[in-house]
Amino acid sequence: MRQTRTGGIGVSRFRRSLAWHIARRPGGLVALAIQYGHLRTAFVTEGYASRSRDGIHELIDIETVRAVADTVADLHDDLEAGAGVSGPAARRAIKAAAQAPRFAGTVITATTARRLLTNEDALLHDNPHALLLCHYRREQALCHRGIERDTPCLDHCVAGCGNVVRTDQHAAELRGRADTLDKRAAYLPQPLAERLRPNAARLRALADQHDQTRITLEKDTA
Repeated sequence: MRQTRTGGIGVSRFRRSLAWHIARRPGGLVALAIQYGHLRTAFVTEGYASRSRDGIHELIDIETVRAVADTVADLHDDLEAGAGVSGPAARRAIKAAAQAPRFAGTVITATTARRLLTNEDALLHDNPHALLLCHYRREQALCHRGIERDTPCLDHCVAGCGNVVRTDQHAAELRGRADTLDKRAAYLPQPLAERLRPNAARLRALADQHDQTRITLEKDTA
């Protein structure tokens, strides 16, 4: 172990860096949510932490809360600017976004993170792959029926889940993804093209549904 003025440089010194980089990669919150139940034991043999909620476990909690706080803050700003949301959990998401100013400047410690992670009303998980937000509530989640979890399985989002929220940005990205599929289909053999075009139509239908059902901050408080 190399020694410096601030102590020895070892694996434990990189715990925070590891959690930070997971959270801040594109789609990092998805990666955190996918790994949330596994990181508690995955690093035991590598000397990172024990099976208790300390070490890398606490850092994952902290970075999860910080990433969620960023999502809530972004939604708050969008709603204040007149953007709209849709989906079964749209009104719940508006209420969650209203709490964003309360978290501004808050120092997130391990204790604070554990407390906030149990407050389902305040948590919004971003899923850029499925182009939606998840305002997670266990009793309504379809991603892991029959399994007790405190966080969503964002790699198993299910259509029709009561926790789904979509924004105007998601609707635009759905149409963009549909256009990409249509362009790809134009250069593929017919059997492959016939698989892509229905998917493109489905994405546009989701975007149209958002436009037809979206609510704004003004409409929700009217």
